[in-house]
Amino acid sequence: MKTVFRHTALAISIALACAAAQADTLKKPALDAIAAEAIKTPATFPQFLQNAAKQDASVASAVQRYTAGEALQGDDLTNVARLLGLYTRLTQETQVLGSITQMVALPTVRDAKIAPHDSQAIIDFGALVEKMAKDFGLQYRNVDNRIFEVTLPATAPQAGGQEFGILTHADVVPVVPAEWVIEGKQLDPFKVTRIGDKLYGRGTIDDKGSIATVLFAMKAVKDAKLPLQRGIRLMIETTEETGGDAMKYYRTKTQLPEYNIVLDSKYPAVVAEKGTGAIKAFFADVKTDGQQPAITAMVGAASSNAIAQTATASIEAGNAAALAAVAQKLQAAKDAYVTQNQQYGKFSIDIAPAANKIDIKVTGSSAHGSRPEEGVNPVPRLAMFLQQSLMEDGAQPLLARNQYSDAVRYINGVYGLDYFGKGLGLAYADDFMGPLTISPNFIKAAGGQLEVTANARMPRGKTPEQLKAEVEKGIANWSAAAKVPVKIDYTQGNWMARDPKGAWLTTLLNIFGDTTGLDAKPVPTAGSTTAKLMPNAINFGPAMPGKKYTAHNALEYKELPDLQADMQMFTEMLVRIGNLQSMQ
Repeated sequence: MKTVFRHTALAISIALACAAAQADTLKKPALDAIAAEAIKTPATFPQFLQNAAKQDASVASAVQRYTAGEALQGDDLTNVARLLGLYTRLTQETQVLGSITQMVALPTVRDAKIAPHDSQAIIDFGALVEKMAKDFGLQYRNVDNRIFEVTLPATAPQAGGQEFGILTHADVVPVVPAEWVIEGKQLDPFKVTRIGDKLYGRGTIDDKGSIATVLFAMKAVKDAKLPLQRGIRLMIETTEETGGDAMKYYRTKTQLPEYNIVLDSKYPAVVAEKGTGAIKAFFADVKTDGQQPAITAMVGAASSNAIAQTATASIEAGNAAALAAVAQKLQAAKDAYVTQNQQYGKFSIDIAPAANKIDIKVTGSSAHGSRPEEGVNPVPRLAMFLQQSLMEDGAQPLLARNQYSDAVRYINGVYGLDYFGKGLGLAYADDFMGPLTISPNFIKAAGGQLEVTANARMPRGKTPEQLKAEVEKGIANWSAAAKVPVKIDYTQGNWMARDPKGAWLTTLLNIFGDTTGLDAKPVPTAGSTTAKLMPNAINFGPAMPGKKYTAHNALEYKELPDLQADMQMFTEMLVRIGNLQSMQ
């Protein structure tokens, strides 16, 4: 793996080379014109090709060669592959949606009490994929419920018999059901709900939509009897969201393809990823006088790699008068606090007093943990509100000190509302990969201690060891100054940068640019995928540029037009990458 590249000039040269090499291929306007005739789409692909040739004479020679069973090369291969993608999109949407619905219905969330390969949901997912593979005439292999493998063998092996890999994952992040509400309507996170062009459901964009789509793309290529010089091996991982243990296991059992395309990030083509880290802070339980008001519960995101939609805290006390004073102080401070901090993102606070208890809820905006800028994190806003309102009242704070109040001080003192590491004096950025981000997201009480986990996304510019040492030193300095004991357990993964060149990359960029009409250059991502565990891996979709990435969000959704584009581009991708003489 090469780790240094100059992306700007190279990306421009790649784009120009693609444009020159594919000057006579169908572009978005022509594809849109053919799609407009969708109501007249015939039942078979050959009939569809004949109609397309009548509508657009530029593809007539390609259609003639395909119909005659002749070898396809260059623009002819591209045009037939592109038309197969369009045909798949126009004819298979209902079937793809049905498969996504079946997949989302399986709650493939990791259970700490059960190994993923023993999870019934994972086992059922493998059975579903096996049935689809066999129905489609594809080869299926279950690698000990870690990886589900579907293969479309080469039919005309002239590229050294090499396979190329397609990587996705079946596991999903946890949900907070109460956050899955739209206009007062409760949605089931494990049921696909269509509202307008949005398909809501956990996994619709991350990653079950991609799995269903690429399986139907493989079926389309097989049914069209297009030759493949390279076999296609689809690998469906089952632990991507929790560290990639399944892929690590798989690597000990199977040789990986030399080149791999991952369908787990964004378009046009991702060639650099930040490194993911988890900064776990532990606070020992502290006993308090039950009469004095104290924080007794706090909840943030359902997983550390997600920005929560809501964060909550409970304050309890046996002394009714003291608890009433706390409620009064919170109510008096709420409006001013929200107004003063709205410039960092809109949020709201609800306070619900009850007998011996006050519940506080901060509602922000959920986001993927790698993209805190797309959300409004309620966890630090809750912590700051509690500290400013109840813990800075001269020598007599209104709350008793315990593990929760220590955690509140930690969140405010180390992170605050900033997510660039400024509180620790560690902010830095890479010109291509972007800035370091650190967001406190996850709060959990267990085993006599309280855990607060911050999600770190590290760009090029430092090593994991360097950043880890700096973070730990900064937290230790804060701990000593604040006189708040804290134990840190910090794991930091490395960033990845591929050298963005080669025929396979130019092909992916050409597919995206010509299909969407959008700019097609290599891009980085703040996300971290199993691409890091694969040789020569590039992410290709499924998130469209310029849109919020809803993976890990409350109310995760996939937009139907984007799913249609996936169907079209994945199909073309299989044919064209599968027939490259050389990936480089």
